[in-house]
Amino acid sequence: MHPDFPYQLYLVISEESCVHYPLLQVAEMAMEGGVDIIQLREKNLNTSAFIKNAEALKKITDKYQIPLIINDNLKVAKAVDAFGIHVGNNDMPPSEIQQKWNKNKSIGYSIEYLEQLENAQTKVANHLGISPVYSTKTKTDTVTEWGIDGIKKIRALTQKPLVAIGRMDASNAAEIIKAGADCIAVVSAICASENPKKAAEKIKTQIQQNQRENL
Repeated sequence: MHPDFPYQLYLVISEESCVHYPLLQVAEMAMEGGVDIIQLREKNLNTSAFIKNAEALKKITDKYQIPLIINDNLKVAKAVDAFGIHVGNNDMPPSEIQQKWNKNKSIGYSIEYLEQLENAQTKVANHLGISPVYSTKTKTDTVTEWGIDGIKKIRALTQKPLVAIGRMDASNAAEIIKAGADCIAVVSAICASENPKKAAEKIKTQIQQNQRENL
């Protein structure tokens, strides 16, 4: 577990990713199953609807004392006093977010190609998303499919907390942690599960068992 980012299982959730239950129900079941941090990603909602969903989710994350991250919308993040925000390489730069928001807020930044590790935005970011480890059908603008070798390469070049995303589930969580990631970010493996709580428990167990083996 990284001392600057003490979270192991990161849920990325949206209305459309939730298959069997409404978003808030999936989020609560996932938290009961061991999710440590949640990111709300609503790419198809306007800001007003995004804020409404974020406010409802924030009540639940506060109840479980779990940090809420907002994806790529500073207005929403400010409106709900989120723990932090996550942006990609084509979104508002972390340096601009830091200027416009509380400097104590957490900023996540997706690494899509290796040269990004050397830019000013990476220095400002609090944690880095390895995006994606494996390509997914829902993300069609993938720049680099990092794979296990990519995680190892990034781990060797930075001490920042690394969050791996892209087809993460219980079957590959241990391998991803061994390669150097600090945290596993999951979408479908929990949101599309018929039992989000059990799905979260299985992934968390894989992460924790592997970390114990590495001690």
